[in-house]
Amino acid sequence: MAVTGWLESLRAAEKTALLQDGRRKVHYLFPDGKEMAEEYDEKTSELLVRKWRVKSALGALGQWQIEVGEPALHGAGSLGPELIKESNANPIFMRKDTKMCFQWRIRNLPYPKEVYSVCVDQKERCVVVRTTNKKYYKKFSITDLDRYQLPLDDSLLSFAYANCTLIISYQKPKGVLEAESELQKELKKVKMAHSDGDCKTQ
Repeated sequence: MAVTGWLESLRAAEKTALLQDGRRKVHYLFPDGKEMAEEYDEKTSELLVRKWRVKSALGALGQWQIEVGEPALHGAGSLGPELIKESNANPIFMRKDTKMCFQWRIRNLPYPKEVYSVCVDQKERCVVVRTTNKKYYKKFSITDLDRYQLPLDDSLLSFAYANCTLIISYQKPKGVLEAESELQKELKKVKMAHSDGDCKTQ
């Protein structure tokens, strides 16, 4: 079963962890040199952040790419969070999962709920968001389902709209929930590092 393939690669990765600010932070180093960092709520084990970093062809470390969690804010001062939050012209796309669902939020979408259409594109293995007024269009893949090599199911997809934010939910299939539960058991075995520095693999 493909689900076990990704789970085994997580088990095989070199891992370090620490508890900091109510979060369990885990750093993975894979045999191919890729790095993944995750942060879980210490009490609920809910995934709060997942980011990736890969080395360039010359071996230099690249920037962290956020997969789950608040998007990184670029720069400071005039390009600080105040300006970004207030800009209704630029939708902000982010993923913020729950225990039972993969979930994405698209902020700064001022159109009424009835104009939005959210569906699965089986051919391209992605979710498509569009508006009948042709003001917004986005395609995105569900990376976890790709890693687990699971099919996309339209019946697991739903969306809601409130406060200029479109919230898209995809119910986690049983195989994913089981794999996540197994991973949590695995992470509890990882030796904790001290929290006086960054979470890094020795």
